[in-house]
Amino acid sequence: MQTTIDRNLILTGYMGPTQLVIARRTAELLRLRFVDFDQLFETRSGEAREDLRALYGEARLKALETELVDEIMLYRGTVIHIGGQTLLHGNHLARLSETGDIIVLVAALDVVLQRLHLALGARYHNPRERELAVGVLKREWAIRKLPGVTEVDTSELSEEAMIDEIAARWRALSGVIDWRA
Repeated sequence: MQTTIDRNLILTGYMGPTQLVIARRTAELLRLRFVDFDQLFETRSGEAREDLRALYGEARLKALETELVDEIMLYRGTVIHIGGQTLLHGNHLARLSETGDIIVLVAALDVVLQRLHLALGARYHNPRERELAVGVLKREWAIRKLPGVTEVDTSELSEEAMIDEIAARWRALSGVIDWRA
């Protein structure tokens, strides 16, 4: 018998090149709906974030983010993949933490650099490309250590182990038992 789940799993942090796959598969394992905030943003705005910012400015970008957070606040039983930078804007982190548990995925710097090398390929050797990627990582990890945020170190974990660890952590935080057992 499956119970109704009213807690969300808000997943953030740098997971590497397969981050969306890991988030989707975690949702499948937990039998929860999946929402990718960036995809929702681009679908709603009709533009990539960078293009929207260039065309209409930062104020429009933030307003659309806030509209989407307002919408997501109504979701229950959902894995929400969202960037740490977005969570840090305004009161998004506090508001979304009311609906679920926030898990940020981290890894040791050498592991992150190795994952970046695999993801960027030859572009990794361009100092500017590497600098941009590390800058994104730093901004994503700014959410670490904030109250109400649970950190999961993925340094030594395979993709399968990451998914299992995320699911186990969320179950423990939310009080959801594994109904499949």
